[in-house]
Amino acid sequence: MHPLTNIPIPAILEIRSGIRHQLDMILHKHGFHHALFLFDEFTYETYGESFQENMKHVTIDLQKMEPGKTIHDLIGYAFSLDSYDVVIAMGGGMVIDYGKYIAFSRKLPFISMPTSASNDGFASSNCSLIVNHKKTTVPAQVPYGIIADLEVIKQAPSPFLLAGVGDLMSNITALYDWEFEEKNSKGHVNAFAAMLSKKAVNSFIRTPMSDIQNPIFIKELVSSLTMGGVATVISGNSAPISGSEHLISHALDKQLSNPHMHGIQVGIATYIMANVQNHRAIRMGKVFERTGFFDYIKKERMQKSDLAEAILKAPSVKPHRYTYLHDEDFQRKALSFLESDAKLNELLI
Repeated sequence: MHPLTNIPIPAILEIRSGIRHQLDMILHKHGFHHALFLFDEFTYETYGESFQENMKHVTIDLQKMEPGKTIHDLIGYAFSLDSYDVVIAMGGGMVIDYGKYIAFSRKLPFISMPTSASNDGFASSNCSLIVNHKKTTVPAQVPYGIIADLEVIKQAPSPFLLAGVGDLMSNITALYDWEFEEKNSKGHVNAFAAMLSKKAVNSFIRTPMSDIQNPIFIKELVSSLTMGGVATVISGNSAPISGSEHLISHALDKQLSNPHMHGIQVGIATYIMANVQNHRAIRMGKVFERTGFFDYIKKERMQKSDLAEAILKAPSVKPHRYTYLHDEDFQRKALSFLESDAKLNELLI
């Protein structure tokens, strides 16, 4: 008997300039007739009407989603809906997460149309929602399709791209954490998911980085983030792209009244953990120098004391995992590096 693997990965993957103008054709080709199309306030005002006017084969109902909705709000909304055969969401992380969870609740295909490349959430199989007053990662619908229009993504402010760089580079430290867990008999590495996550970041690192607004750079960033998201579908968890560096970011989310962008927090935590792990830290520093990530960190005026507190709290964010930060020796090493590294002393206050 041969083992079989049936993995739900996106059937639509379109990453190119102007692809949004072909949405009607794409939906028609895949047999969709009636779509619920979710927007945030910006995308609703900017793109909603044009989509409505250009649909010839498919009927769409436009819905502007307000921020702050809880998981219970979304479940209630999902079961108040008419009959649709697909849910589409266009915008940033919030509306993409809403769309993924509404589709998950109604067992409908979901199409993700990100307007920025600030993280890999547009391609992953989970989402971050408010559960009992706390942001919590919950399972969601694996995207049936990802349609990323580079014309749209290029218009996002450059910090969004830098956040995407930070989130993507974390694949390196996350994979090392995953292997650390397995060596300590606390987890099991899925070899194919790990390979995909590693290939994603390695492909990106070879991309010219002198101009992060260059379409080639943006396409490589979006493609690599997509591969990372698909890796989480294969493994059934976030381990291929999320390790100790994400735990530091999650701790910052809980302790700061105004957290920085997810990928920005993850990026600086990734730099710390790469040095703690003593793995590809020099290469990572070069990427952050060349893209301007470090320059942006300096402007953000992040506080060293906040990062120190987050490093101490990080293991408690996910006590069931066993990353480098769950080992007290490596946690002390992270605190020592934070205090002594010349680059961090230059960037942080």
